[in-house]
Amino acid sequence: MAEPLRVGLAGLGTVGSAVAGMIMRTRDAIAERAGRAIDLVAYSAKDPPRDATLDLSNVRKVDDPVTLARDAAVDVFVELMGGEGNPAKASVEAALGVGRPVVTANKALLARHGVALAKLAEANNTTLSFEAAVAGGIPIVKTLKEGLGGSRLNRIYGILNGTCNYILTRMHKERLSFDACLKEAQKLGYAEADPTFDIGGFDTAHKIAILTSLAFGTEVDAEAVHVEGIQAISLADLEAADELGYRVKLLGVAQRTDAGIEQRVHPTMVPKGNVIAEVDGVLNAVAIDADTMGLTLIGPGAGGAATSSAVVADIMDLAAGRRVPSFGRPATRLVKAPRATMQRHEGGYYIRLSAVDRPGTAATIARRMADENISLESIMQRGRDRVPHGGEDPRSADKPAPVALITYATTEDAVRRALSAIEQDGVVVEKPQVIRIEKG
Repeated sequence: MAEPLRVGLAGLGTVGSAVAGMIMRTRDAIAERAGRAIDLVAYSAKDPPRDATLDLSNVRKVDDPVTLARDAAVDVFVELMGGEGNPAKASVEAALGVGRPVVTANKALLARHGVALAKLAEANNTTLSFEAAVAGGIPIVKTLKEGLGGSRLNRIYGILNGTCNYILTRMHKERLSFDACLKEAQKLGYAEADPTFDIGGFDTAHKIAILTSLAFGTEVDAEAVHVEGIQAISLADLEAADELGYRVKLLGVAQRTDAGIEQRVHPTMVPKGNVIAEVDGVLNAVAIDADTMGLTLIGPGAGGAATSSAVVADIMDLAAGRRVPSFGRPATRLVKAPRATMQRHEGGYYIRLSAVDRPGTAATIARRMADENISLESIMQRGRDRVPHGGEDPRSADKPAPVALITYATTEDAVRRALSAIEQDGVVVEKPQVIRIEKG
């Protein structure tokens, strides 16, 4: 059997600690499967291991991760520090610059610098691997790079953030407010103290940008992703969706269009019965539409166990001598894809209006929709709250009446123009809520 593959690990947070533990705990099993043992020989971390039971007494500590990345006693550098800038970026560049393969779970780094790093790896005859950067334990990167043969992909989409999926699931199933569910997610460790990166959709945007490159052979273009989060989703939206036969999910979507590659992240209504609609809690799911088939992968998208498994799988590929270009093809052959803007996106829409309850309001709304050639599939109106014991509040005429509309396929631009006109007409008292519909 060949000499063990020597690993240098930077970062001992939740994932880093789990990777270190898995390498040491399963050494014999890894050697049997990869044909070569894997040894953790050095590490760099500014803080103690997140896992207090992890024994690193026989592993050499290196203070500077860049120094570790260049260390001649290391065969592969594993970057688990996170962040799009230094020290992660400098460390990865240092390793690749001396021809040392890199394994990372750093989606922010890849979304911003992935193509440049892949080119650096190829120029130095080495590899950059990142299975763990997208969807945790789901092997979506390997599937896109190696598992689809000559299939032409048309669309890839899915639930890529467990925090958002947890919040939307709790809101739906327990009829809780967004704020209450967010606080619970923070208490359980699913959401950070500052949850903006997750609930604002930015984490999902980084991931869909990487998947877009893998799926369509384009350069990673995170700036092209239209991003909306789940902060504005209310319990009323989830209840309306339920009555209309949908579930609300935060999806990342990338698809081919006549105008180019469309990349978007936003709350989406998915029909009940669709596999994606039934994925709850902190699970992730990724669906692929190709000319030859459809495929959906479901699994844990985060956490030490799932993510460390993906990291170790990349290390095992290196130990076994398996090498595939970082994005499934040489980085120099990745193309700049034309950006398809959201204004040209076509599909169905859910629209919730807080309409002024007076004669002529419904006609005004209908006219503005018709002006933009928007056809309505269904309309649902709920009555105003009334004062109990039969007495009507004299102020009730000023209270808005919730109206939910489902449109047939139309364009984003048409919807926005119609809603702008409706707001200018003064027949709504709040900014309209718009959720796109993904038919699956």
